[in-house]
Order: sequence, then structure tokens, then C-alpha cells
Amino acid sequence: MADKYDYDLFTIGAGSGGVRASRIAATHGAKVAIAEEYRFGGTCVIRGCVPKKMLVYASMFAEELGHAKHKGWTIGDASFDWTTLRDFVNGDVDRLEGLYDGTLGNAGVESFTERAVITGPNSIRLGSGREITARYILVATGGWPVMLDFPGNEHCITSNEIFHLEEQPRRLVVMGGGYIAIEFAGIFNALGSKVTLVNRTETILRNYEQGIVEKLPPIMQARGMDLQFGTQIEQVEKLDDGSLQVSLANGKAVEADQVLVATGRAPNTAGLGLENAGIELGSKGEIPVDEFSKTSCDSIYAVGDVTDRVQLTPVAIREGHAFADTVFGGNRRSIDHSTIPTAVFSQPSIASVGLTEAEARDEYGEVAVYTSDFRPMKNIFSDRAERGFYKMVVDARTDKVVGVHMIGPESAEIMQAAAVTVKAGLTKSDFDATTAIHPTMAEELVLLK
Repeated sequence: MADKYDYDLFTIGAGSGGVRASRIAATHGAKVAIAEEYRFGGTCVIRGCVPKKMLVYASMFAEELGHAKHKGWTIGDASFDWTTLRDFVNGDVDRLEGLYDGTLGNAGVESFTERAVITGPNSIRLGSGREITARYILVATGGWPVMLDFPGNEHCITSNEIFHLEEQPRRLVVMGGGYIAIEFAGIFNALGSKVTLVNRTETILRNYEQGIVEKLPPIMQARGMDLQFGTQIEQVEKLDDGSLQVSLANGKAVEADQVLVATGRAPNTAGLGLENAGIELGSKGEIPVDEFSKTSCDSIYAVGDVTDRVQLTPVAIREGHAFADTVFGGNRRSIDHSTIPTAVFSQPSIASVGLTEAEARDEYGEVAVYTSDFRPMKNIFSDRAERGFYKMVVDARTDKVVGVHMIGPESAEIMQAAAVTVKAGLTKSDFDATTAIHPTMAEELVLLK
């Protein structure tokens, strides 16, 4: 396709969305190049969901060890070594990065391992100084952790650095109430660290069904976490012994070895040169796009977290694929951002799809709510009487299921199948008519009253 341009497509950012878009565009016959200044794979593969989920699995093993004695197993002296886990996880990240790079090469995409800046609607300058032209430019630079502004924040880390700690912190303070904060608090608590979770409000995971979320804090406390809600970090001071003293707005002081600030992520748009193409950023630094991921400049598109639509890897992948099909494949299509299933890999995990009860009442007026409060069979082996809780929200007029929410073991695995039913517009009667698989936790979905 390329004639007066060096490339048909130049992608900035080799995360999940950028890689998918570039590969699919190349299969449609486009001449494609991609630039990545850090590592191929982006947030998810390098410093996000993939290595984090591996840490979750490792930390959950401690819980299983606690169940072992009631299952008839006698375990000898068990110990945990952070460096072994860290090195294994980072080694697998290296493997995955190689696969991403290899996939692009196999598709005929040319890769540049350097920074790229937009200099005009159809032009890019690489860090090496090389000038490149492209018929279309795709920005897929993702997001970046936000560091709060308080005295001593230079002593704190973000989720980018936590995968590379030299030592496991004996005492960890986590600031934040979103999924990243909750997940890492659970991971290090299970691995044996003394965890203090600080959140400026009394509500965590505010975008999730609160009837589900409210079940989590008591469980976290029962598992040994110190929850400091309704406050925030005012100052972090490094002491002579290298430890940190964290001063909170409520007057409390907490001693720590590490402080993780996980209060959100911002679109990674700084210094990209978008203004050179007449593109104005949104209030959060995001790139505004239309339903087909096109910016205000006809030759420049953006997908993934940098657009601040839905910050999820599968969404970025779908957006990237749809972009390539639309621009290069002759198949103009957009992505439906409604009814996207999500999960929080807390301990126990939370999963959700569709509308919360409050959202459903706003949209439909009259809704019916069905719940199940139960003790999962696997938890019978635990000394803690943790319970699972499922909630289904139904449009009372049509019987259509508009939301499913749950907390309990394996919630994310169960939710994937439930999400299909909500997306398909199935009814509560369809659930009721489905035979249960017994004994499972998932059967509660077809037994809700």
C-alpha cells in the first residue's frame, strides 16, 4: 500500500493493543512498523496482569497450606523465599516478551526499540533522530502509575517497581482503594508481610457492586491486615536504619520497609508530540477518540489505556483489532464497551459483569435482586469461616439479567461463563431452567432466590 509514505501504519507502543493492531494490519497487506521505548508486551505482560497473577497464585498457596492439616496432610517446616519467586516471574516475563517480538517479526512488522514522537499528521521522529512518514499513525502507549504529591514520596514505589524488590518487605504500607492496591495488599499479606492498607475514603473498589465489596474488608482484617480508611499519607520519612515512618492524616504513624502508592493510572501521553498534529488532550491527559478509535486528526488513531475508555487488556486488544480491520481490512467496525466482565484478584476474588443494583435502578426503574450467601466447600477446611456471596440483578419487566456480581474462591473463572449469558441477554428463567453441577460454587448461579 505504501507509496509516498515510508509505512502504511506506524504504531507507537508495543503493548497488547498496539501489537494486535500492527499484526492484523500486516496480515491485511499493510506495510507496518512499531516503536517501543521500554519492553515489548506493555503493562499487562511486563508490569501488570500477567506477573501480578503469578504472584497471586504463589500467595494463594499459603492459604492452601493452612488447609492441609484438616485434609490429612502433615507438612514439615515450610518457608517462603521472595527472590526465588521474583526471579521465576521475571524470567517468564522475559520469555513472553520474546514471544511478542517474535510474533511481530513473523507477521512482517518492522520493530524499533526506541522512543517515537509525532511531528505532524503523518510524520514521526525516532529517538535516534531518524524521520519517518506514515499514512496512518496509531498511538497505543498505555497508562502509567500516578504518584501522589506528599513529602517523602521519593521513598515510595509504584506497581512498576514492586515486581523487582530486592527483598520481601516485612512491613508494607499500601496506599489506595482500587484493584491494584487491593490485589497487592492481599498478595504480600498472604506471603507473610505485615500489610497496612490506607485509603482516603471509607469505600474501596467504588466502581463495583457495593453489596459485594462490603464483604471484603472484614475478611481482609480477619486475615491480618490493618485497614486505615478515611485517611491518607501525609508524609514518609526515611529513618537512620533505612526503614520508613509513614505519617497518616488521622494522626497515626506506621513503620514500614516499603510504601506502595497505588492510587490510579494516567494515560501515558506526555511528550508524544500530539499537539504537532492538532490533537488536544482530555482533562485526564487522555486522547479523545470516536467509536472507531480515530482522533481529531484523520490520520491518527489511538487504542487502549491511553484513551482512558476502559483500562483492560482484552479491551485494548479488541480495539486494536477493530482499528486494523476498519482501516486496512475493509471491515468498518467498532467495539461495544458495555457489559465488559471484570475481576479483582483479591483474596477472595471479586468478579462482576453488567450493571450494579444502583445503576440498574437508575436505568430500568424496577429491578429484582437475587442473592446467595454460602460457605464454599473448600473453605470448610479453613479455620476461618469465610463465606461466598453472589448477587444477580434483573430487569423486573423483562426478566433479563442485567448484572451478576460475586465474591468467593475462583470468582473470576466462574464469571467468564456468566458474562456470556449477560451479553446474550438471557433471563433469570434461563438460569433457573439450567441444571446445577453439584457440588460446585458455580451452581449457586442457577439456584439464586
